[in-house]
Amino acid sequence: MFRGRSKHTLDEKGRLVIPARFKEFLKEKEDNCLVVTNHFKCLWAFARDDWRVIEEKAASLPQLDQAVNTYLRYFISGAQECPIKQGRITIPPDLREVSGLKREVMIVGGLKLFEIWDKERWEEEFERAKASFPEVSQGLSQLGI
Repeated sequence: MFRGRSKHTLDEKGRLVIPARFKEFLKEKEDNCLVVTNHFKCLWAFARDDWRVIEEKAASLPQLDQAVNTYLRYFISGAQECPIKQGRITIPPDLREVSGLKREVMIVGGLKLFEIWDKERWEEEFERAKASFPEVSQGLSQLGI
């Protein structure tokens, strides 16, 4: 699973070092590639087998539904395979642009995925999450958490 958060730096070519604990998880899955796509103000990165589950579910959605079309056009169409080479991935320029990534980024574990945030955007998002956590955590008890 992808857990924890850490600060990293993108180089001028958009290369990002994958944290060692994440590389270990991917090694266990025998995967040397991530699928990265846009999601709100950040990027989401998946191991390929976890991404395939999303694609299979998306393929069965009704194509004439407007919400489905929006989902496919934004989330699914943004997906790109990013091979892991020498412990790094290269984030394509269009994904860096749509997510506002600059030089300093945060990698944030989300169990079956991890997020890649511009550091400044992450700090704003984390403050929002921290402020709303007491209220949100009450609702999670209904889910057994």
